[in-house]
Amino acid sequence: MKKSFLALSLGSFSIGMTEFTMMGILPDIAKALNIDIPTAGHLISLYALGVVIGAPLLVILTSKKPPKKVLIWLMAIFVFFNGVFAIAKGYHLILLCRFLAGLPHGAFFGVGAVIASRLADKGKEAQAIAYMFTGMTIANLAGVPLGTYIGHHYSWRITYGFIAFSGLITMSAIFAWLPVIPVYYSGNIFKQFDFFKTKTAWLIIAIIGIGTGGLFAWISYIAPLVIHVSHVSSDKVALIMVLVGFGMVVGNLIGGKLADAITPPKAVVVSFCSMMLCLLIVFFTAQIQWLTYIMAFITGAASFSNSSPVQMMLINAAEGSETIAAAAGQASFNFANSIGSYFGGLPIVYGYAYNAPSLVGAGLAGFGIFFAVCYIMIQKNNVRPAKEYCAINEC
Repeated sequence: MKKSFLALSLGSFSIGMTEFTMMGILPDIAKALNIDIPTAGHLISLYALGVVIGAPLLVILTSKKPPKKVLIWLMAIFVFFNGVFAIAKGYHLILLCRFLAGLPHGAFFGVGAVIASRLADKGKEAQAIAYMFTGMTIANLAGVPLGTYIGHHYSWRITYGFIAFSGLITMSAIFAWLPVIPVYYSGNIFKQFDFFKTKTAWLIIAIIGIGTGGLFAWISYIAPLVIHVSHVSSDKVALIMVLVGFGMVVGNLIGGKLADAITPPKAVVVSFCSMMLCLLIVFFTAQIQWLTYIMAFITGAASFSNSSPVQMMLINAAEGSETIAAAAGQASFNFANSIGSYFGGLPIVYGYAYNAPSLVGAGLAGFGIFFAVCYIMIQKNNVRPAKEYCAINEC
């Protein structure tokens, strides 16, 4: 792997840790702040809201700046607000810092994806982008369980101090390893928003923004689920997160191969069907302790297997608007984070058990299936039969 790709992957790792570690240490933060778990879940929702707002805003504000400097400044924002979050005392300041820490997330991936594709060897652009996202999968496999362990046994503040430090390492790596790249977009940045004038764009956004909410309805409350329903020892939550992370790594690879074999939209349908089935199994069998470990891996794999297919759908639909589309994809993913966490927490608020969010997640995955099928039908209607096309064009 080129050092430039490694620098981008480090940023992906840091961002993955700050986003997903919160799920594993949510009970610890709730206890430390003397609030209930659904209220602590607002820390997940606010970060996601920050991503949704920050992705298009920061892409627009930085579109005429050198990409290398943009990435350094985005990580500087990341480091500062995660650092303040780690030491903040007041609950409202903690909420504010969590929101502001999410602002650079989508823009980093949007700019980083364009840089990766420009630095890639010809014909290997998608592979280069995959290298960048490798950091996030490693974060789920190793970083999140480590952060969960530290947060549970020592303090969640140490965990987020470590995350801020990893952001500093990323800044140094970008400065040292990323070459100076000229401004890649000199035209009218607002022309990129033409991407949002198509039906297919909004269907992809709906697939990501609602369908993948099923993942977050489940994983946002996975710690109290396995502790209170599955009766897994709190010391084993980190192991559960390792299994989920390993499942995500495997699912990401399976999803990529599936997309190549049967087309990305069909792969998305298969992925969401698998996710919905897994979440229903979790809902009905959460009390079986040994099965909890197996389903952590399988559900993680099923829930993340749509990552590559959806990314390919975005790339294919956003010619000339790749940066804003990539940022919109991340914004949609974190909108899913927000609604998944919020709606997943509602059954808990009304007194239902901690396996209830999995049922909510299955419903959101069902919406993902519906929108993906709609996308496939529209694509079929837009493709003329060969004979009809030739007749019209006199070929």
